[in-house]
Amino acid sequence: MSLLLEWAAVQLQSYVTLEHEEIVRLLELPPNPELGDVAFPCYALSRTLKRAPAAIAEELAQRINGEGQPVRAEAKGPYVNLFLKREDWAPKLLSPLLVGDFGQSQAGSDQRVIIDLSSPNIAKPFGVGHLRSTMIGNALAQMYRFSGYDVVTVNHIGDWGTQFGKLMEAYSRWGDEAKLKEAPIKESLSLYVRFHEEVEHDAALEDEARRWFWKLENGDEEARRLWQYFVSFSMEEFDRVYARLGVKFDYTLGESFYNDKMGAVVERLSELQLLEESNGAQVVRLDEEGLPPCLILKTDGTTIYPTRDLATALYRKKEMGGDLLLYVVGAEQKLHFAQVFAVLKRMDEEVADDCHHLPFGLMKFDGRKMSTRKGQVIFLDEVLDEAVAKAAAIIAEKNPELEMAKEVAEAVGIGAIVFGDLKHHRMLEVDFSLDEALRFEGETGPYVQYTAARAFKLLAKGGLSVEEAETLSQSGAVVAGGRYGQYLTGAAAWECLKALAAYPEAIAESLRQHEPAVLARFLLDAAKRFNRFYHQERILTENEEETAAKLLLAAAVAGLLRSGLTLLGLKTPTQI
Repeated sequence: MSLLLEWAAVQLQSYVTLEHEEIVRLLELPPNPELGDVAFPCYALSRTLKRAPAAIAEELAQRINGEGQPVRAEAKGPYVNLFLKREDWAPKLLSPLLVGDFGQSQAGSDQRVIIDLSSPNIAKPFGVGHLRSTMIGNALAQMYRFSGYDVVTVNHIGDWGTQFGKLMEAYSRWGDEAKLKEAPIKESLSLYVRFHEEVEHDAALEDEARRWFWKLENGDEEARRLWQYFVSFSMEEFDRVYARLGVKFDYTLGESFYNDKMGAVVERLSELQLLEESNGAQVVRLDEEGLPPCLILKTDGTTIYPTRDLATALYRKKEMGGDLLLYVVGAEQKLHFAQVFAVLKRMDEEVADDCHHLPFGLMKFDGRKMSTRKGQVIFLDEVLDEAVAKAAAIIAEKNPELEMAKEVAEAVGIGAIVFGDLKHHRMLEVDFSLDEALRFEGETGPYVQYTAARAFKLLAKGGLSVEEAETLSQSGAVVAGGRYGQYLTGAAAWECLKALAAYPEAIAESLRQHEPAVLARFLLDAAKRFNRFYHQERILTENEEETAAKLLLAAAVAGLLRSGLTLLGLKTPTQI
């Protein structure tokens, strides 16, 4: 909840016949400062008092102004616009902003959230298309933890399915062990692409691929050996990419983990008389839900994605104790999850109600869409390398004497890609431009990182650290006697303070919408407001108290930007 709205509600409490929570819910932040700092609409009071909202607003403003409150009220139509007395309120806003855990809450202290994210496929490249699930899911996990939830992240690796039959058939026909060892992912992709090219002229290849997968499901030694080989080299590649992204998982469980749990799913569906035969396969009809039948067993008796996802959901709910099961998976899987959750609802309504698919739009790279079957893959590792190289060149030009330039370039380059994704609402299709993402001006990760570094540099010049500012805040010195308030009444400083105070609400709203973009946009706004303050006001002055007040605001900005960037999965260099 925004500090500003919380405290404004306290001011209004004695004047209106509404509960505190209702007042907070009704309060608004005006679109421009001329309309005040907080606005209270009187429509709700109009319904109970049977009077026009404008008349109520006029009377309410007069009452507030007549009692010497640290706020000035002005009626504007049906609204009461509140102008807070900056000298009194600035220290009250500043002090909590300096505390290291500002924005943290215990909102979910008794809830376990299980987040399914990333989920690349074995023996296929970790392309830029996997970035969205990985970083959206990671940001949500970080924010849920920050809000007191018990979070479990699961990387649901695609290590099972008919694609392995195709790969094994391709390897048995055209594979070269030496090439596979030298470049395992690229050689696997080459084999996979060749299979799809050859199958257009030789349909029998599909039958051979199905035979290989049947052998794998039934424990054939050679099939298992090949499968394990593909899994091991793929995981080495994935782990290297995750290390660069700074992403860790509580569990990495492949689809194969649920192999011994699918029999129980099929048995339960049979007991409930939900299974029907359709052209030799077993399906659950979903006519009532307006959905196509959900395939459970193929004609050869092998399992398919829905079967495994049913087993997965039941395991996460009953064995892992999840209260909320989130699936950060692309929008192209909407129908799949609608079918799975519909079947699950018939099996166990409580489990189904706790499952939520969080879809996201496609990511293109400079207008190109990816297709593994055609070999049109943009390797994320190569994009990261390019971003870091470009960031290094920009930094070398701007600050050739920078220490640890290599580490800073890695943080800025990768941060540019991550932020360039997360600033977009997840359902939007992202056409990613690396040059745009690496700009140090505008709506970019480097802009926020550079702003944070500017604040840290300012603190270093003034001889104050973020940690010292927090200690000062906790001692009560910032608020005591309102010593610093008079120096933070300028428009730029005041607007910056108000923006920072909304950090808790930005996190809460991000989680309500499952949209990291809300937090990303908040950080962009906070950075913009601090830069305006930095350029419009002299910060290091001859007046020690004025300098201290403004440095404390810089400390609040540095700490909050670092906190928010960390939640989004970015590092915050103190120098750039």
